[in-house]
Amino acid sequence: GDVYKRQYQRRVRGIYKPGASQKDIDAVEHWLGLFTPVLKGCLTELGQEAASLGMQVWGGHGFIKDNGMEQIYRDVRISTLYEGTTGIQALDLLGRKVMLNKGALLNKYNNAVIADCWRIGKENAELRSMAMKLAAYSTQWRLLTVRLLAQAARDREVVSSAAVDFLMFSGYVSLAHSWLRQMEVASAKLTAGDGRASREFYEAKMHTGKFYFSNMLPRADAHHKMALSGSKTVMSMPESSF
Repeated sequence: GDVYKRQYQRRVRGIYKPGASQKDIDAVEHWLGLFTPVLKGCLTELGQEAASLGMQVWGGHGFIKDNGMEQIYRDVRISTLYEGTTGIQALDLLGRKVMLNKGALLNKYNNAVIADCWRIGKENAELRSMAMKLAAYSTQWRLLTVRLLAQAARDREVVSSAAVDFLMFSGYVSLAHSWLRQMEVASAKLTAGDGRASREFYEAKMHTGKFYFSNMLPRADAHHKMALSGSKTVMSMPESSF
């Protein structure tokens, strides 16, 4: 899912080429603005988790230099820090890319996600339940944004206290969109039998996408709840208690 998302971002960024009109550039600015903090923040956090699980698979041998796993973990750990830490990326997403324009950028993406969900759900019975689940999460994403906008109008600290959970919620939902679109292609190739890759490749896409929807996407529920918890517990502790 993250590879697909980064490839899509590169295609969008490709509009910045010699001769591109300002109209063409403006047409993709909202995608780049929205995707950049989500890609940088969420995917580096998940990459760190994946590397940690890789060490766990090796057991104690994952902690030594012989197999290189500890090097991978150290390398991926820095990815959450450089070019803006996860907290900075989260503030950029919620404080600038969402709140400064009253959710306009996010609404454009949400509309595209929901349109894909209805189309795929109508055309593909195997993917219908996942498409409808994603449509529900996308609607929840929009409502979460509205509620945070209302909270932030009364308490400015809401932005900083909710930012990371909002980013992670955004990441899990947008990755689900990526997986749904990949599964749509894989399903079509399996049915037609005309894919350039092997049948096993497309079957693996289907299995991995189903795993994501069942085992990863539900994590968004916890981030949704925490994002709405307010700033009181974060900000009420006096400095003397640290």
